[in-house]
Amino acid sequence: MKVLFGLIVFAFAIAILYVAADHWAPKPMSRVNLQLIHWIDGVQRKTLQIPGYTISYLDGGSGEPLVMVHGIGADKDNWSQVMPFLRGHGRLIALDLPGFGESSKPDDGDYSIDAQAKYLGEFLDALKLPRAHLAGNSMGGAVVLEFARLHPERVQSLWLLDPAGVGGAKESEMFRAYREDGKMLLFAKTPDDFVKVMHLAMNQPPVLPYSVTHELAIAAANNYALHTRIFRELTATTPHLETDVAGLATPTLIVWGEQDHVLDPSGAPLLHEALPNSQVVLMPGIGHMPMLEAPRQAARDYLAFRDSLPLVPAR
Repeated sequence: MKVLFGLIVFAFAIAILYVAADHWAPKPMSRVNLQLIHWIDGVQRKTLQIPGYTISYLDGGSGEPLVMVHGIGADKDNWSQVMPFLRGHGRLIALDLPGFGESSKPDDGDYSIDAQAKYLGEFLDALKLPRAHLAGNSMGGAVVLEFARLHPERVQSLWLLDPAGVGGAKESEMFRAYREDGKMLLFAKTPDDFVKVMHLAMNQPPVLPYSVTHELAIAAANNYALHTRIFRELTATTPHLETDVAGLATPTLIVWGEQDHVLDPSGAPLLHEALPNSQVVLMPGIGHMPMLEAPRQAARDYLAFRDSLPLVPAR
């Protein structure tokens, strides 16, 4: 009994020390927490070079590769919550696009969807991946769709989570605020704004260590000028991906949170109609980022989709 009591006291003391360190030293603790998350995910942080940019990415596992692309203002760790549920089902890769995360961010960089699709191809070339499954959330969805349109022979399947670029969809809360008042609700101008951004983007945000949230908030504020510039450039004209990709035969799983305030869920049936080999999953109670809000369910639906695909002979 005394031994059990001693273990409980020891564990309680360790927990108190962890919480204290997480608040007193957020920068190093954020690194520690992310390393632990990556270990759970079965991936390692790596870098490589493409023309003009250093790309930071996560990579782990073996088998058919799944390359995951984040949205605007986000980074590769937006996939960290879903990765444990995908672990053991192929090689998992998540990159920071140029302009985001730990990748290069030159002020004069081209961050259009066309350019990002080109960078994605160069990233796949650098990894010597002639073909891959691609996943994209928000802006990342538009990027992988554009890449698939240009290079269908290189894409085994698409996993689109609340993808951007469906011009025929209803106007969302975020876009209405931008049109009426010029408000940038999706970006944190100061670290204190970060919580509001997270609650706009997600109906069920995950619980993260204080240190990780603290450092993400600082990074978001530091990137505010660049990311809002990219947003203005991307939205200067209305994209119509549902028209551009009409008839694309790539097997596609379209996932949309029914409580998405960033991109209206009415985009899902429009994209489904445009893509003849697509399936749709609508997630009740979920916002703009299903892979963070409901990672277990998102992974389960995706793996069921992958299991339904015909086997591709090894090359």
